[in-house]
Amino acid sequence: MRSKEPLLDAAGFAALTNVSRETLARFEAYAGLLRRWSPAINLVGRDSLDDIWRRHFLDSAELLDYLPAGAETLVDLGSGAGFPGLVLAMLGVPRVTLIEADVRKATFLREAARITDSRVEIRTARIDAVPAQIFDVVSARACAPLDQLLSLSERFIGGKTRCLFLKGARVEEELTAARRDWTIAASCHRSRSDPRGVVLSLDQVAREPHR
Repeated sequence: MRSKEPLLDAAGFAALTNVSRETLARFEAYAGLLRRWSPAINLVGRDSLDDIWRRHFLDSAELLDYLPAGAETLVDLGSGAGFPGLVLAMLGVPRVTLIEADVRKATFLREAARITDSRVEIRTARIDAVPAQIFDVVSARACAPLDQLLSLSERFIGGKTRCLFLKGARVEEELTAARRDWTIAASCHRSRSDPRGVVLSLDQVAREPHR
């Protein structure tokens, strides 16, 4: 069971993230759109709609603390409702690409980007169908187990790329499995939004040569 932390509202989110009044208004518009669209196309879990500011906005925003210095490009895999990629774009990451294969969710992302005045590129495609391109940061939430996620990410990873993945209580098991095929410099950071959650930061990601 998820712990019974108090619901976070817009004012609490603003206090924790130090966003401007104008940016907060954009997030409020995003929250309203999410509540209207989610029941029809299953954007997020129904039980999380009452706690959007903590479960989705703060959960995504906390990745800002782990971006590498000077990061300008970010690709978000399986963006769904825009977490964490669209939130990071709203908070100032300059060039964000959102990859989402589901046409309905991609349509939502375009509308969310429009009403929040966010400049993002939205690719309606499977991750493995997007042409290879090196990004400063690869992000994902609830996309796939880590070993699969790294295989999907490989086409976007260069020597200085950092991967930032929002993970849960089984992160150590996933790291153990992934290290069978990957060299990884990993660090885990406790989530500010969920006591069970972890921000997994990976550097120097490389596939192990086949023996």
